[in-house]
Amino acid sequence: MNWSGFLLGAVAFLIIGLCHPLVAKLEYYRGKKSWWMLFVPGLLFLVLSFFTGDVISIISGIVAFALFWSTLEIFMQHKRVLKGQAKRNPHRKY
Repeated sequence: MNWSGFLLGAVAFLIIGLCHPLVAKLEYYRGKKSWWMLFVPGLLFLVLSFFTGDVISIISGIVAFALFWSTLEIFMQHKRVLKGQAKRNPHRKY
């Protein structure tokens, strides 16, 4: 029985699940200007995916594209905050 597909799916699920609260926290504490804190590591993981073995390469690619999507999600989260659909940090000016 081959477990690699199941394990990679579980890893992808966990990575995506970790990125969602990360985006909310980054926008709450740092604002939309924190986009680079997701994009730069995404680039590093993308480069890493080209130079590693099979499973590590796949996981690095999943992390890279999850971080790229989270970079876009920071801006969408900021719009939700402005609309009142997400929690606003009372200590920051919008």
